[in-house]
Amino acid sequence: MKNIGQLMKQAQQMQTRMAEMQAKLAEVEMSGQSGGGMVVAVMNGKGELKKITLDKAAVDPEDVEILEDLIIAAVNDAKTKVEAYVAGETQKMMGGLPLPPGMKLPF
Repeated sequence: MKNIGQLMKQAQQMQTRMAEMQAKLAEVEMSGQSGGGMVVAVMNGKGELKKITLDKAAVDPEDVEILEDLIIAAVNDAKTKVEAYVAGETQKMMGGLPLPPGMKLPF
């Protein structure tokens, strides 16, 4: 029975650390860019898009498709950075324990 009690305590500690990590992720911001910095997307650690900045040179009313592509690329760049950051923080929190295949935390 000692092992079950210890396991429950570890699970509670993990849950507390997970809640702390969730709060921290809401404050962390990562930026992605495209077009040599003409479009910048800022996303928080929870994957919420917070801001998009457009250089005036990127805005051409005659070629909206390029701007759309630049926005998508900047958002994807920010998302990739957020995912890498979350993976690193999760790995630290888990103490190096590998997650089962296909399992992603905290999402």
